[in-house]
Amino acid sequence: MSAPPVVDLPIEDERLAQDVATGLAAVEKLLRTSVESEDAFVTEASKHLIEAGGKRFRTLMVLLAAQFGDSSAPGVVPGAVVIELTHLGSLYHDDVMDEARVRRGSPSANARWDNTVAILTGDYLFAQASDILADLGPELIRIQAQTFSRLVQGQIRETVGPRADEDPIAHYVNVLADKTGSLIAASGRFGALLSGAPADVEERLSRACEAIGVAWQLGDDLLDVASTGAQSGKTPGTDLREGIKTLPVLYALAADDSPRLSELLSGPVAESDVDEALTLLRAHPAMARARAELEAWVDRARDDISGLPDIPARDAFLALCDYVVQRSG
Repeated sequence: MSAPPVVDLPIEDERLAQDVATGLAAVEKLLRTSVESEDAFVTEASKHLIEAGGKRFRTLMVLLAAQFGDSSAPGVVPGAVVIELTHLGSLYHDDVMDEARVRRGSPSANARWDNTVAILTGDYLFAQASDILADLGPELIRIQAQTFSRLVQGQIRETVGPRADEDPIAHYVNVLADKTGSLIAASGRFGALLSGAPADVEERLSRACEAIGVAWQLGDDLLDVASTGAQSGKTPGTDLREGIKTLPVLYALAADDSPRLSELLSGPVAESDVDEALTLLRAHPAMARARAELEAWVDRARDDISGLPDIPARDAFLALCDYVVQRSG
């Protein structure tokens, strides 16, 4: 028996697959009950994104990390729920800031209701996460607070943009580390701590998970340019249309060797110019540079993972590294 694929990653070891499947089911159950309120509308709004699905990528990180200790320890599942609630709460807020209309194939909360409902629902999920976290101990509370601080600072830096004296490429990668990598790092740390894994294992898992998170987002950058809609399930050039300067775009602008491409990438790309911009960017060395950056982050993760105890969970983490590279094309 093998577990259902998570982020399309089948787990080969049967015992590990069963442990992960059991853990995912337990997390899903607690996740749903943790947001229930006496107010039916609060419950409905809170379950909106839960029921829309999602990869439960961070949950997987917690469960795999817990394999390096006692994976059945009582805090592991609640810890995974805290991480997932934090992630979901941030999505409600992200959709408001991005004025997104769709999330996970369904209308976003701000589109279905309004911005105020979406913001308050995100706040409610953060509160519910904190309530669960209070039973897990002060060390976990501190890690969560530090992680949340990084999430917010990353969002602020992204919103404000790089300073005049700051390298925009370094700024961008740092934003990814804070906005995405920090919570995935916390996922690995939670799993290790709550399962009683050794301190050196906890540190390796935290670093490796953060690197995987940054690489995953860099893969999304590449997919937005290189993929077809059929391959990725998303419309190619979405970031270009929105004027988001992802890593390939920043490298192309820094090279400044194609006046037409630089002109197109200077702001949001008009619909009539998207195909031309994609064609020029796909052929530009910026794509290879962005891929090399992604692979460098994956190599960082592999270095830490290779030093972990030789158990099936280590192989699963290494397989995930391979997957992150492969999915980017």
